This record gives sequence, C-alpha cells and structure tokens, in this order.
Amino acid sequence: MMERISEAEAAVMAVLWDASPLSAQDVIKRAPAERGWSANTVKTLLARLVAKNAVAHEEDGNRYLYRPLVARGDYVDGESRRLIDRLFGGRLTPLVAHLAERDALSNEEIAEIEALLKGLKS
Repeated sequence: MMERISEAEAAVMAVLWDASPLSAQDVIKRAPAERGWSANTVKTLLARLVAKNAVAHEEDGNRYLYRPLVARGDYVDGESRRLIDRLFGGRLTPLVAHLAERDALSNEEIAEIEALLKGLKS
C-alpha cells in the first residue's frame, strides 16, 4: 500500500491524471490558480509524490517528466474505503443513511442511487 497523500499532493495528482507525462513547468501552469502555489511548492509536492511512489519521473534532456503510478480510480477506491472504515465502521449503509438524514441528497441523487441498486440486484 502506498503512503497516504495529502490534499495538496492530490491536487497535483489530479493534474497528472488529466494529462501526463508533464514537466514540472507544465504542472505549475496547470495547477489550480486558487491555490496560489509558487514553482518551488509544486516542485516540492512532486518530489514528495516521487518519494511516496505515487509518481514516477524520467529524464528528458535537462528536465524531468512526471507521470502517475497510481490510477485515479485506485486512489478514489482507497480513499473511499478509508473514509467508510474510519467513520462508518466499514459499512456503506450508515453513510447513505447519514447523508439522507441530513438532507444532503437531492431527489435526483436518490433516483440515481435507486437505479444503481436496482442494477446491482439484477
């Protein structure tokens, strides 16, 4: 299992999942502007992700190209499982019940869940 990645590192991963391989300069240009990250911050985040084996880098002349080693779906699966395990004892039903009780589900979302459940039963 890969070491956990931070929220900031996940934002860098999102850039790489959208397009890769990318140079550090390309990642800097594509990083969310609202973060206000400096070039050094992005390079630090890339170095951390390389150290965590979440990202690979290869030389390309005088620069490195970065690409994710973890698929977006695998990351989402792992983070979802950790959330459900930590907050709901590993059970999905209490999560859905919690969202429903808090009126956090729209009628459209409820219909989507019903259709999903119906599809799983078939």
